[in-house]
Amino acid sequence: MWLVFTIITTLLWGTGELFYKKGAVPNEKYSHLKICVCVGAVMGIHAVFVLLTQDIGYDPVNLLRYLPVSLCYILSMAFSFFGIRFIEESISDPIENTSGAICSLLCVIALGETISAGSVAAILLILVGILGIGFLENSGSTDRKKKLGRKMAVIAFSMPFLYALIDALGSFLDIYYLGMETSPLYGVSEETIEMVANTSYELTFAIAAIVLFVFMKIKRVRFDLPKQKDKIAAAVCETGGQLTYVFAMSGNGAIAAPILSSVCVVSLLLSRIVLKERLTRKQYFFITLVILGILLLAVINGE
Repeated sequence: MWLVFTIITTLLWGTGELFYKKGAVPNEKYSHLKICVCVGAVMGIHAVFVLLTQDIGYDPVNLLRYLPVSLCYILSMAFSFFGIRFIEESISDPIENTSGAICSLLCVIALGETISAGSVAAILLILVGILGIGFLENSGSTDRKKKLGRKMAVIAFSMPFLYALIDALGSFLDIYYLGMETSPLYGVSEETIEMVANTSYELTFAIAAIVLFVFMKIKRVRFDLPKQKDKIAAAVCETGGQLTYVFAMSGNGAIAAPILSSVCVVSLLLSRIVLKERLTRKQYFFITLVILGILLLAVINGE
């Protein structure tokens, strides 16, 4: 069954990226915050469901103990939601998925871990792809400055990179938090530690959603939650993918990880089919390099 859950997770997260893009309306000033509210609301509901139906011995103090990791994930997603208002999903998603490669580099630099020649080659492949995408962003027909202005073009294009960096930091911290010998989480066991961490993350996101909702109400931003169909659909896919991810990795993680890394492939295909995104051949070439590097890195690390 782990393979079924792996495929479901990949499809859910890939589809979620599609709905994120549809919900990130360029001329809607606070659309990225509205997406955060929707994601936080759905995650909060799921967290409460887990607490009511599963005996994970949850202690509320873990909200504070896991807060550094939660904030990394929430902040990275907020940057992503802002960026996709202006950047094609076909470009932003592959860049964001390089967070795994960045996390590997952090482990090498901070923890002194060794890295194989294959992993180095994969990271270089990703780097070449990103540099190529960046060059094309500022040249010829793909010059976003003409559409958004110089300042906004730079800000928008920096968002997927900020996501990758901050998400990688969150993943790096998770290595410490999810290790039984090092974890500062309270009252956890090997069976419950991941669920306790995820519940803490979801509850923190729910609290952040409440704060953002109040902020928009103060600003008198029109926000009718039931009408945010795309944003809610994205939140459901995100949370559903997190749920099936646990079962996917509980079987054969070495094989599941590379399959899950193909989320950006699913997102790319859906962007072309549903959103009718069209990039130049050069852009697709460099995006393909990034995706190949991500998949190669996932396969090598899964061995």
